[in-house]
Amino acid sequence: MKIVLASSEAIPFAKTGGLADVASALSKALAEAGHEVTLFMPYYPQLTAKRGLNPDDFEVCPEKVSITVGSKEVEAGLRKASFPESSVTVYLIDQPRYFDRPELYHESGRDYQDNCERFIFFSRSVLEFADKLGLSPDIIHANDWQTGLIPALLKIEYQDRPGFEKTASVFTIHNMAFQGQYWHWDMLLTGIDWKYFNRHQMEFFGQLNLLKTGIVFSDMITTVSPTYAQEIRTERFGYGLNGVLDTHADRLVGILNGVDPTEWNPEIDPNLAAHYNASTVTQGKPLCKAALQERMGLPQKPEVPLLGTISRMTDQKGFSLILDAAENLLATDVQMVFLGTGDPYHEASFTDLAKRFPNKVATYIGFDESLAHQIEAGLDIFLMPSQFEPCGLNQMYSLIYGTVPLVHEVGGLADSVVDASGENLENGTANGFSFWHFDSTVLYRQMRRAIDMYLDKPIWNQLQHTGMSKDWSWKQSAQNYLSVYQRAGSYRANNTESVSASHG
Repeated sequence: MKIVLASSEAIPFAKTGGLADVASALSKALAEAGHEVTLFMPYYPQLTAKRGLNPDDFEVCPEKVSITVGSKEVEAGLRKASFPESSVTVYLIDQPRYFDRPELYHESGRDYQDNCERFIFFSRSVLEFADKLGLSPDIIHANDWQTGLIPALLKIEYQDRPGFEKTASVFTIHNMAFQGQYWHWDMLLTGIDWKYFNRHQMEFFGQLNLLKTGIVFSDMITTVSPTYAQEIRTERFGYGLNGVLDTHADRLVGILNGVDPTEWNPEIDPNLAAHYNASTVTQGKPLCKAALQERMGLPQKPEVPLLGTISRMTDQKGFSLILDAAENLLATDVQMVFLGTGDPYHEASFTDLAKRFPNKVATYIGFDESLAHQIEAGLDIFLMPSQFEPCGLNQMYSLIYGTVPLVHEVGGLADSVVDASGENLENGTANGFSFWHFDSTVLYRQMRRAIDMYLDKPIWNQLQHTGMSKDWSWKQSAQNYLSVYQRAGSYRANNTESVSASHG
């Protein structure tokens, strides 16, 4: 199968969240399964430089295309890169005016004013280069609002073009909260006829909505966990688009993300003080815990339960709950480690917590990839009480590293963490702790429950072993995507008539 993926970010070139991990890891897994995979993303010179890459790492391609954006003609260049030990071809679309910036989407807390124009340009460039390079894709897989225009362009302008006669589109929603909503006059920038600006297709409460556009025009829609696929069809999680998703529910599938085992694997991770696997976790993990305590300036106490998290410090990630619960928990013999950035209030609160409890709490404001790996290996209990969590990756990293996750039972957290109830412990499926009622008292009780179980070594080892024994890699997820691609292909074949504007 010839597969083209389009994403606004991918590891190691640029990243703000899980989308970057997914775009790269899924591409690699599909290529490993024997498919011809091409990944397109924008070329962000300042961001790739920050990540230790320089322009010489990218081969400049001779191909150029001219893209119409509203009344402008804008040229797009192309650079080529690759992933180590993978056959995936990575193309970076080069246009300094749009992409040579210090950040991806916003600076100093304010979105770039031309975000709509930037990603309309990117979406059109992907299709033009796919044409120019003769890729003839079976599937174009678009991701999030930044590429939401691609399925529409494919249906409205490209489906009868040579090379696209059989191309089907798949659109993945990574987070419903970000929809790419812009004022109605930005419809002019898309180059698509105004007749499609109606409530069934591209319009949403008088605005252009690029996430909705991707949902409506794609042949199949996926999201990043089975539970999230159900949640986004409810008012609580649908952000106004639950009705639209209900209408297209026959084409919606939830597939849990996987983990890239070359990046996250305690047997080979170069960042760790000791390597271990499911059978040697009781020997290797204590060494990693001691190394983490030393690095974070905490007393090296092997028996004291070490809890913590790596996250954006926001209310959505449950930081208000953690703060309230920690105040009570710190009256007992525990240690806590926090890594992240986010709301200034939370950054200050957790910095202050470390100052007040210097022997019990360590907070690192910022991001440090190596430290993130050391925290995953060194903690006993990983806290992830997110208000909502489409998929989540850290709970899976934790399971792989023998760190027992404690989560709020939503989205991908509900699909990957099995609570240590008596029944689940007995049947050998338990791998962590989960709770439903989003409340700091409930979280505190769960922390106490987890700590009690931590002190019962045979049960704790069973929890670790269950989490570490499961294959969390992309292998299974990639197979699920391939079956979605096949469904998209047959949907496309059975719906060949040209798309018309919906009225009514």
